[in-house]
Amino acid sequence: MARASIVGAGMTKFGTHADETLAELFAEAALPALDDAGAGPDEVDALYFGNTSAAISENDTHLGPKAASQIGLAGVPTQRFEDACATSATATKHAVAAIEAGLHDVVLVGGAERCTPASGLDTDEMTRVFASAASRHYEQPVGLTFPGVFALLTKRHMHEYGTTREQLAEVAVKNHHHGSLNPRAQHGMEITHEDVFDGPLIADPFHLYDCCPFSDGASAILLVSEDAADSYDSTPVDINGIGHASGGVPLSEQSAFTATRAARDAAAEAYAQADIDAGEVDFAEVHDCFTGAEILATEALGLFEDGEGGPAVADGRTALGGEVPVNPSGGLKAKGHPIGATGTAQLVELTEQLRGDAGDRQVEAPTTGAAHNLGGEAATTVVTVVEARP
Repeated sequence: MARASIVGAGMTKFGTHADETLAELFAEAALPALDDAGAGPDEVDALYFGNTSAAISENDTHLGPKAASQIGLAGVPTQRFEDACATSATATKHAVAAIEAGLHDVVLVGGAERCTPASGLDTDEMTRVFASAASRHYEQPVGLTFPGVFALLTKRHMHEYGTTREQLAEVAVKNHHHGSLNPRAQHGMEITHEDVFDGPLIADPFHLYDCCPFSDGASAILLVSEDAADSYDSTPVDINGIGHASGGVPLSEQSAFTATRAARDAAAEAYAQADIDAGEVDFAEVHDCFTGAEILATEALGLFEDGEGGPAVADGRTALGGEVPVNPSGGLKAKGHPIGATGTAQLVELTEQLRGDAGDRQVEAPTTGAAHNLGGEAATTVVTVVEARP
Protein backbone atom coordinates (compact mmCIF):
# COMPACT_ATOMS: atom_id res chain seq x y z
CA MET A 1 0.00 0.00 0.00
CA ALA A 2 1.29 3.46 -0.87
CA ARG A 3 2.23 5.77 2.00
CA ALA A 4 0.94 8.75 -0.05
CA SER A 5 0.49 9.72 -3.68
CA ILE A 6 1.76 12.63 -5.77
CA VAL A 7 -1.07 14.15 -7.80
CA GLY A 8 0.51 17.47 -8.75
CA ALA A 9 4.05 18.54 -9.68
CA GLY A 10 5.55 21.86 -10.70
CA MET A 11 8.90 23.62 -10.78
CA THR A 12 10.52 26.73 -12.20
CA LYS A 13 13.46 26.81 -14.54
CA PHE A 14 16.56 26.79 -12.36
CA GLY A 15 19.05 29.62 -12.87
CA THR A 16 18.74 33.27 -11.90
CA HIS A 17 15.57 34.80 -10.44
CA ALA A 18 16.87 38.13 -9.18
CA ASP A 19 13.67 40.16 -9.45
CA GLU A 20 11.30 37.98 -7.41
CA THR A 21 10.81 37.49 -3.70
CA LEU A 22 11.07 33.94 -2.40
CA ALA A 23 7.29 33.80 -1.98
CA GLU A 24 6.76 34.94 -5.58
CA LEU A 25 9.31 32.41 -6.79
CA PHE A 26 7.61 29.58 -4.89
CA ALA A 27 4.25 30.55 -6.41
CA GLU A 28 5.70 29.89 -9.88
CA ALA A 29 6.13 26.23 -8.90
CA ALA A 30 3.21 25.78 -6.50
CA LEU A 31 0.42 27.08 -8.74
CA PRO A 32 1.41 24.79 -11.65
CA ALA A 33 1.47 21.87 -9.18
CA LEU A 34 -2.11 22.68 -8.17
CA ASP A 35 -3.12 23.10 -11.82
CA ASP A 36 -1.54 19.75 -12.64
CA ALA A 37 -3.82 18.09 -10.08
CA GLY A 38 -6.86 20.13 -11.02
CA ALA A 39 -7.02 21.36 -7.42
CA GLY A 40 -7.70 24.81 -6.02
CA PRO A 41 -6.03 26.46 -3.02
CA ASP A 42 -9.20 25.90 -0.99
CA GLU A 43 -8.56 22.14 -1.16
CA VAL A 44 -5.11 22.32 0.49
CA ASP A 45 -5.00 21.48 4.20
CA ALA A 46 -1.36 22.40 4.93
CA LEU A 47 1.84 23.77 3.40
CA TYR A 48 5.23 22.24 4.24
CA PHE A 49 7.81 24.68 2.91
CA GLY A 50 11.57 24.32 2.63
CA ASN A 51 14.21 27.04 2.66
CA THR A 52 17.74 26.80 3.96
CA SER A 53 19.66 30.03 3.72
CA ALA A 54 17.39 33.07 3.49
CA ALA A 55 17.66 33.88 7.20
CA ILE A 56 21.39 34.49 6.65
CA SER A 57 21.59 35.52 3.02
CA GLU A 58 18.45 37.67 2.65
CA ASN A 59 17.41 38.57 6.22
CA ASP A 60 14.12 36.87 5.33
CA THR A 61 12.51 34.60 7.92
CA HIS A 62 9.06 33.25 8.82
CA LEU A 63 8.75 32.15 5.22
CA GLY A 64 5.94 29.60 5.58
CA PRO A 65 3.13 32.12 6.04
CA LYS A 66 4.64 34.41 3.39
CA ALA A 67 4.67 31.60 0.83
CA ALA A 68 1.15 30.51 1.84
CA SER A 69 -0.26 34.03 1.50
CA GLN A 70 1.25 34.42 -1.97
CA ILE A 71 -0.77 31.47 -3.32
CA GLY A 72 -4.05 31.96 -1.49
CA LEU A 73 -3.35 29.61 1.41
CA ALA A 74 -3.42 32.17 4.23
CA GLY A 75 -5.03 30.49 7.20
CA VAL A 76 -3.83 26.92 6.61
CA PRO A 77 -1.20 25.51 8.95
CA THR A 78 2.27 25.95 7.46
CA GLN A 79 5.72 24.92 8.60
CA ARG A 80 9.16 25.89 7.33
CA PHE A 81 11.80 23.12 7.20
CA GLU A 82 15.59 23.50 7.22
CA ASP A 83 17.85 20.47 6.86
CA ALA A 84 20.66 21.81 4.69
CA CYS A 85 20.47 20.46 1.12
CA ALA A 86 17.98 17.74 2.22
CA THR A 87 15.44 20.37 3.27
CA SER A 88 12.45 19.68 1.02
CA ALA A 89 12.97 15.90 1.06
CA THR A 90 12.66 16.09 4.84
CA ALA A 91 9.53 18.24 4.44
CA THR A 92 8.11 15.54 2.16
CA LYS A 93 8.78 12.83 4.73
CA HIS A 94 6.81 14.75 7.35
CA ALA A 95 3.97 15.51 4.93
CA VAL A 96 3.63 11.82 4.09
CA ALA A 97 3.53 10.96 7.79
CA ALA A 98 0.85 13.62 8.39
CA ILE A 99 -1.34 12.12 5.65
CA GLU A 100 -0.85 8.59 6.98
CA ALA A 101 -1.78 9.73 10.48
CA GLY A 102 -4.93 11.45 9.25
CA LEU A 103 -3.68 14.85 10.40
CA HIS A 104 -4.12 16.31 6.90
CA ASP A 105 -5.72 15.02 3.69
CA VAL A 106 -4.04 17.29 1.12
CA VAL A 107 -0.55 18.74 1.67
CA LEU A 108 1.43 21.03 -0.63
CA VAL A 109 5.17 20.44 -0.21
CA GLY A 110 8.03 22.33 -1.80
CA GLY A 111 10.84 24.76 -1.45
CA ALA A 112 12.41 27.92 -2.84
CA GLU A 113 15.92 29.29 -2.63
CA ARG A 114 18.01 32.10 -4.14
CA CYS A 115 21.76 31.47 -4.14
CA THR A 116 23.16 33.23 -7.23
CA PRO A 117 25.27 36.39 -7.07
CA ALA A 118 22.63 38.20 -9.15
CA SER A 119 20.00 37.62 -6.48
CA GLY A 120 22.06 38.33 -3.37
CA LEU A 121 25.49 37.39 -2.12
CA ASP A 122 28.64 36.89 -4.19
CA THR A 123 30.22 33.44 -4.52
CA ASP A 124 32.61 33.83 -1.58
CA GLU A 125 29.85 34.96 0.77
CA MET A 126 27.41 32.27 -0.40
CA THR A 127 30.13 29.64 0.05
CA ARG A 128 30.44 30.82 3.66
CA VAL A 129 26.66 30.49 4.10
CA PHE A 130 26.73 26.93 2.73
CA ALA A 131 29.61 26.08 5.07
CA SER A 132 27.47 26.96 8.09
CA ALA A 133 26.19 23.36 7.81
CA ALA A 134 29.67 22.11 8.79
CA SER A 135 30.83 21.77 12.39
CA ARG A 136 30.89 25.19 14.05
CA HIS A 137 33.73 24.25 16.38
CA TYR A 138 35.99 21.94 14.38
CA GLU A 139 35.48 22.58 10.64
CA GLN A 140 34.34 26.15 10.07
CA PRO A 141 37.31 27.72 11.95
CA VAL A 142 39.82 25.96 9.68
CA GLY A 143 37.99 27.01 6.51
CA LEU A 144 36.54 23.68 5.41
CA THR A 145 33.96 24.27 2.67
CA PHE A 146 31.78 21.72 0.88
CA PRO A 147 34.00 21.39 -2.19
CA GLY A 148 36.67 20.46 0.34
CA VAL A 149 34.41 17.99 2.18
CA PHE A 150 33.45 16.06 -0.94
CA ALA A 151 36.98 16.27 -2.32
CA LEU A 152 38.17 14.47 0.82
CA LEU A 153 35.50 11.76 0.42
CA THR A 154 36.28 11.35 -3.27
CA LYS A 155 40.05 11.24 -2.82
CA ARG A 156 39.56 8.44 -0.30
CA HIS A 157 37.33 6.58 -2.78
CA MET A 158 40.03 6.99 -5.45
CA HIS A 159 42.60 5.60 -3.01
CA GLU A 160 40.50 2.61 -1.94
CA TYR A 161 38.97 1.62 -5.28
CA GLY A 162 41.07 3.17 -8.02
CA THR A 163 38.36 5.58 -9.16
CA THR A 164 39.88 7.87 -11.80
CA ARG A 165 39.68 11.49 -12.89
CA GLU A 166 38.34 10.24 -16.23
CA GLN A 167 35.43 8.51 -14.47
CA LEU A 168 34.64 11.67 -12.50
CA ALA A 169 34.68 13.68 -15.72
CA GLU A 170 32.27 11.19 -17.30
CA VAL A 171 29.72 12.03 -14.59
CA ALA A 172 29.89 15.70 -15.58
CA VAL A 173 29.73 15.00 -19.33
CA LYS A 174 26.79 12.61 -18.88
CA ASN A 175 24.77 14.93 -16.67
CA HIS A 176 25.34 17.91 -18.94
CA HIS A 177 24.12 15.80 -21.86
CA HIS A 178 21.00 14.92 -19.86
CA GLY A 179 20.61 18.59 -18.91
CA SER A 180 20.77 19.59 -22.58
CA LEU A 181 17.49 17.66 -22.97
CA ASN A 182 15.81 19.45 -20.04
CA PRO A 183 14.37 22.91 -20.82
CA ARG A 184 14.37 23.81 -17.09
CA ALA A 185 18.09 23.10 -16.59
CA GLN A 186 20.35 25.95 -15.54
CA HIS A 187 23.26 24.68 -17.65
CA GLY A 188 21.53 22.95 -20.53
CA MET A 189 24.61 22.62 -22.71
CA GLU A 190 26.91 19.77 -23.66
CA ILE A 191 30.49 19.74 -22.36
CA THR A 192 33.51 17.60 -23.19
CA HIS A 193 36.01 15.73 -21.06
CA GLU A 194 38.57 18.37 -22.04
CA ASP A 195 36.28 21.09 -20.67
CA VAL A 196 36.29 19.26 -17.33
CA PHE A 197 40.03 18.62 -17.26
CA ASP A 198 40.95 22.16 -18.36
CA GLY A 199 38.68 24.02 -15.91
CA PRO A 200 40.16 25.84 -12.94
CA LEU A 201 41.00 23.68 -9.94
CA ILE A 202 38.49 24.14 -7.07
CA ALA A 203 39.49 21.45 -4.55
CA ASP A 204 41.60 18.51 -5.72
CA PRO A 205 40.40 16.36 -7.52
CA PHE A 206 37.52 18.71 -8.46
CA HIS A 207 37.79 21.25 -11.26
CA LEU A 208 35.02 23.73 -12.05
CA TYR A 209 32.84 21.32 -14.05
CA ASP A 210 33.02 18.73 -11.28
CA CYS A 211 30.95 21.11 -9.13
CA CYS A 212 27.25 21.99 -9.26
CA PRO A 213 26.34 25.67 -9.65
CA PHE A 214 24.70 28.09 -7.24
CA SER A 215 21.07 28.41 -8.36
CA ASP A 216 17.78 30.17 -7.80
CA GLY A 217 14.57 28.18 -8.21
CA ALA A 218 11.52 26.53 -6.70
CA SER A 219 9.65 23.22 -6.86
CA ALA A 220 6.42 21.79 -5.42
CA ILE A 221 4.38 18.60 -5.25
CA LEU A 222 0.81 17.99 -4.07
CA LEU A 223 0.39 14.95 -1.81
CA VAL A 224 -2.84 13.10 -0.97
CA SER A 225 -3.76 9.66 0.32
CA GLU A 226 -3.58 6.67 -2.01
CA ASP A 227 -7.36 6.26 -1.89
CA ALA A 228 -8.05 9.90 -2.82
CA ALA A 229 -5.52 10.09 -5.64
CA ASP A 230 -7.76 8.87 -8.44
CA SER A 231 -10.22 11.73 -7.85
CA TYR A 232 -7.70 14.26 -9.24
CA ASP A 233 -7.15 15.18 -12.88
CA SER A 234 -3.57 13.93 -13.21
CA THR A 235 -2.01 10.47 -13.35
CA PRO A 236 -0.94 9.77 -9.75
CA VAL A 237 2.33 8.16 -8.74
CA ASP A 238 2.81 6.49 -5.37
CA ILE A 239 5.37 7.14 -2.65
CA ASN A 240 5.92 3.64 -1.32
CA GLY A 241 8.94 4.26 0.86
CA ILE A 242 10.89 7.07 2.51
CA GLY A 243 14.02 6.39 4.52
CA HIS A 244 15.73 9.07 6.58
CA ALA A 245 19.02 8.75 8.45
CA SER A 246 21.78 10.94 9.80
CA GLY A 247 25.54 10.57 10.00
CA GLY A 248 28.11 12.27 12.15
CA VAL A 249 29.21 15.89 12.27
CA PRO A 250 32.10 16.66 12.09
CA LEU A 251 33.36 14.24 9.46
CA SER A 252 35.54 12.50 12.03
CA GLU A 253 32.33 11.18 13.63
CA GLN A 254 31.41 9.24 10.48
CA SER A 255 32.18 5.53 10.50
CA ALA A 256 33.62 5.36 6.96
CA PHE A 257 34.26 8.20 4.52
CA THR A 258 33.39 6.35 1.32
CA ALA A 259 30.36 4.47 2.64
CA THR A 260 28.12 7.51 3.37
CA ARG A 261 26.45 5.42 6.07
CA ALA A 262 23.36 7.64 6.35
CA ALA A 263 22.54 7.05 2.68
CA ARG A 264 22.84 3.28 3.07
CA ASP A 265 20.61 3.28 6.14
CA ALA A 266 18.03 5.54 4.46
CA ALA A 267 18.00 3.39 1.32
CA ALA A 268 17.55 0.18 3.32
CA GLU A 269 14.60 1.73 5.18
CA ALA A 270 12.97 3.02 1.98
CA TYR A 271 13.40 -0.28 0.12
CA ALA A 272 11.96 -2.23 3.07
CA GLN A 273 8.89 0.01 3.20
CA ALA A 274 8.38 -0.36 -0.56
CA ASP A 275 9.14 -4.11 -0.41
CA ILE A 276 11.71 -3.88 -3.18
CA ASP A 277 15.46 -4.32 -3.49
CA ALA A 278 17.97 -2.12 -5.27
CA GLY A 279 17.82 -4.29 -8.37
CA GLU A 280 14.22 -3.23 -8.95
CA VAL A 281 15.09 0.50 -9.23
CA ASP A 282 14.75 1.49 -12.91
CA PHE A 283 16.33 4.95 -12.59
CA ALA A 284 17.43 7.40 -9.92
CA GLU A 285 17.84 11.08 -9.20
CA VAL A 286 20.83 11.41 -6.83
CA HIS A 287 22.54 14.29 -5.05
CA ASP A 288 25.43 14.98 -7.42
CA CYS A 289 26.61 18.21 -5.81
CA PHE A 290 30.04 17.08 -7.03
CA THR A 291 30.92 14.38 -9.55
CA GLY A 292 32.40 12.18 -6.86
CA ALA A 293 29.19 12.47 -4.84
CA GLU A 294 27.21 10.77 -7.63
CA ILE A 295 29.54 7.78 -7.61
CA LEU A 296 29.29 7.49 -3.81
CA ALA A 297 25.49 7.75 -4.06
CA THR A 298 25.06 5.03 -6.68
CA GLU A 299 27.02 2.65 -4.47
CA ALA A 300 25.18 3.67 -1.28
CA LEU A 301 21.84 3.04 -3.02
CA GLY A 302 23.03 -0.45 -3.94
CA LEU A 303 22.78 0.21 -7.68
CA PHE A 304 26.43 -0.94 -7.96
CA GLU A 305 28.86 -2.73 -5.68
CA ASP A 306 31.37 -0.63 -3.77
CA GLY A 307 34.12 0.45 -6.12
CA GLU A 308 32.01 -0.21 -9.24
CA GLY A 309 30.31 3.22 -9.41
CA GLY A 310 33.18 4.77 -11.37
CA PRO A 311 33.49 1.99 -13.97
CA ALA A 312 29.69 1.94 -14.31
CA VAL A 313 29.47 5.56 -15.38
CA ALA A 314 32.48 5.16 -17.69
CA ASP A 315 30.77 2.19 -19.37
CA GLY A 316 27.56 4.16 -19.99
CA ARG A 317 25.48 2.07 -17.58
CA THR A 318 24.09 5.22 -15.85
CA ALA A 319 23.36 7.21 -19.02
CA LEU A 320 19.96 7.48 -20.70
CA GLY A 321 19.54 4.19 -22.55
CA GLY A 322 21.82 2.43 -20.05
CA GLU A 323 21.10 -0.21 -17.45
CA VAL A 324 19.95 2.23 -14.74
CA PRO A 325 19.89 5.89 -15.82
CA VAL A 326 21.07 8.25 -13.09
CA ASN A 327 20.06 11.90 -13.05
CA PRO A 328 18.11 11.99 -16.33
CA SER A 329 17.12 15.56 -15.37
CA GLY A 330 20.77 16.65 -15.55
CA GLY A 331 21.05 16.40 -11.78
CA LEU A 332 22.34 19.14 -9.55
CA LYS A 333 25.35 19.38 -11.89
CA ALA A 334 23.45 20.67 -14.92
CA LYS A 335 19.84 21.22 -13.83
CA GLY A 336 21.02 23.31 -10.86
CA HIS A 337 20.84 23.29 -7.05
CA PRO A 338 18.61 25.86 -5.30
CA ILE A 339 19.17 24.17 -1.97
CA GLY A 340 15.72 24.14 -0.37
CA ALA A 341 14.02 23.23 -3.66
CA THR A 342 16.29 20.36 -4.70
CA GLY A 343 14.55 17.52 -2.83
CA THR A 344 11.10 18.13 -4.25
CA ALA A 345 12.59 18.92 -7.68
CA GLN A 346 13.93 15.36 -7.70
CA LEU A 347 10.38 14.13 -6.99
CA VAL A 348 9.00 16.29 -9.79
CA GLU A 349 11.42 14.53 -12.15
CA LEU A 350 10.44 11.09 -10.82
CA THR A 351 6.77 11.97 -11.29
CA GLU A 352 7.22 13.11 -14.89
CA GLN A 353 9.37 10.09 -15.76
CA LEU A 354 6.89 7.60 -14.26
CA ARG A 355 4.02 9.26 -16.10
CA GLY A 356 5.98 9.08 -19.36
CA ASP A 357 5.96 12.88 -19.66
CA ALA A 358 9.71 13.62 -19.64
CA GLY A 359 10.07 14.33 -23.36
CA ASP A 360 13.52 13.93 -24.90
CA ARG A 361 15.03 12.74 -21.61
CA GLN A 362 12.40 10.03 -21.03
CA VAL A 363 13.68 6.81 -19.46
CA GLU A 364 12.33 3.78 -21.29
CA ALA A 365 9.17 2.41 -19.59
CA PRO A 366 10.14 2.95 -15.93
CA THR A 367 7.97 1.64 -13.09
CA THR A 368 10.18 2.40 -10.07
CA GLY A 369 12.38 5.43 -9.36
CA ALA A 370 14.47 6.45 -6.38
CA ALA A 371 15.47 9.91 -5.15
CA HIS A 372 18.57 10.44 -2.97
CA ASN A 373 18.83 13.87 -1.33
CA LEU A 374 21.60 14.56 1.16
CA GLY A 375 22.35 17.46 3.47
CA GLY A 376 25.62 18.84 4.79
CA GLU A 377 28.65 16.58 4.73
CA ALA A 378 26.47 13.53 3.86
CA ALA A 379 25.25 13.81 7.46
CA THR A 380 21.55 13.76 6.56
CA THR A 381 20.09 11.66 3.76
CA VAL A 382 16.53 11.03 2.63
CA VAL A 383 15.83 8.27 0.08
CA THR A 384 12.37 8.13 -1.49
CA VAL A 385 10.95 5.30 -3.60
CA VAL A 386 8.24 6.35 -6.05
CA GLU A 387 6.35 3.89 -8.27
CA ALA A 388 3.94 4.07 -11.15
CA ARG A 389 0.52 2.52 -10.62
CA PRO A 390 0.08 -0.90 -12.27
